Parts: sequence; structure tokens; C-alpha cells
Amino acid sequence: MFKMFDVQSVFFIPVWRRVALVAACWIWAAFEWWNGGPGWAILFAAIGAYCAHQFFIAFDPPEEDD
Repeated sequence: MFKMFDVQSVFFIPVWRRVALVAACWIWAAFEWWNGGPGWAILFAAIGAYCAHQFFIAFDPPEEDD
């Protein structure tokens, strides 16, 4: 179950991918809020906040295997 929420992946080592994912979540949250969907907005804002924490505060990706 917790493996599904594990974003500490080799895929996210490039900073632009981490920034893009967090920005996409927060932009989608703003879009939902603007269109009158506060439930979805809160959900996507929370996902963005979780990803921001995991990507920029607690990021410790596994080593790449050659």
C-alpha cells in the first residue's frame, strides 16, 4: 500500500521533473477552485504539498544501478 505513495524514485532525480509535477498539481488545484470545485482543489493542493515535501525537503532517492 505504501509503495504506491513512494515518490523517492530514480525517475525524479532531475529537478525539472519534480518542479513540473508540483507545479502541475498546484495549477490544477487553482483551476478546480476557480471552476467551483473546492473538494477537488483541496485534494490536488494536498497532493502538491505532499510532493513538494517529498521532493524538496525529504528527497533521498535510491542510487542508480548500472
